[in-house]
Amino acid sequence: MFPTPAGPSVPSSAVLCGLGGRLPSRAVTNAHLARRLDTDDTWIRTRTGIRRRYVVDPGQATSDLAVEAGRRALASAGVDRVDAVVVATTTPDRPCPATAPAVAARLGQPGAAAYDVGAVCTGFVYGLASSAGLIAAGVAERVLLIGADTYSTIVDPLDRANAIIFGDGAGAVVLRAGRPDEPGAVGHFDLGSDGAHEDLITVAAGGSRQRSRPGEPGREERHFAMRGREVYRHAVTRMAASARATLSGAGWTTDDVDHFVPHQANLRILHSVADALALPRERCVTHVESVGNTGAASIPLALADAARAGTLRPGHRLLLTAFGGGLTWGSCLLTWPELPRPERITP
Repeated sequence: MFPTPAGPSVPSSAVLCGLGGRLPSRAVTNAHLARRLDTDDTWIRTRTGIRRRYVVDPGQATSDLAVEAGRRALASAGVDRVDAVVVATTTPDRPCPATAPAVAARLGQPGAAAYDVGAVCTGFVYGLASSAGLIAAGVAERVLLIGADTYSTIVDPLDRANAIIFGDGAGAVVLRAGRPDEPGAVGHFDLGSDGAHEDLITVAAGGSRQRSRPGEPGREERHFAMRGREVYRHAVTRMAASARATLSGAGWTTDDVDHFVPHQANLRILHSVADALALPRERCVTHVESVGNTGAASIPLALADAARAGTLRPGHRLLLTAFGGGLTWGSCLLTWPELPRPERITP
């Protein structure tokens, strides 16, 4: 924690100063999936744009990926201590306790505040807002935010609709207190939810709702379920509306956006949101083709991949937006800072 200066002052802004990502070592191509599912490479690519995804080995947990991504982000920022560790995830190591304290301990952050954010695929954007709030309130000077998910642990491997979409991974950023006008400053958030549609994206078993009922859950209840057509419609309309609200709040237009970085749900959704915003598709940063939908990890992994490729350059203006179960959605703006070139996120 750092002292709040006496007298009136402008609240500190969260400034991105470190970036890292990590994927598990086991690659699963469309050809691999075709061997166990009634599908083929063309069918998968036509509907999702995905060619490959990575999945954890037996015994490997979400925290293992989160620690590696966090370590890389800390190295990128050139710091070894933070005041808070925030982990956005839908696949915590255990229902209780939260995963973040264990991640903080393994990263050598004794005493740091640590908690999880559960907003499904919107988790990283919610985590950015939460981390920015810690900094603005003077609770933390530096925050490590990690988006990490291992969807292979909750998706039925025989589920043709979902097994082709999701992959595992972790992406992380370090945020520090700074000025709102400097490169790396994060701001102009728009967040929202609609719990009336909570049944569109679910894992029915494992929580108090299921555990309070007699009997054991069935196979379907234990795995991830999604009503794809309805989710597609909500994802496009909610992300586009949230992005517009964010741009309006900042006084920006789409012409001011150098790169659009949406949650990497699938390529059709990404392009549909860009089209709805009248943003040229070439400004849309995509990484889903190579890694699949990695949930809360997807935006930081896309940022790390684009930064390593040289697509993102200091001063570029970014629009981030996401949509997930809950339903939840959110957007924010970011001016890209000068950062060391990230390590390769692929093994």
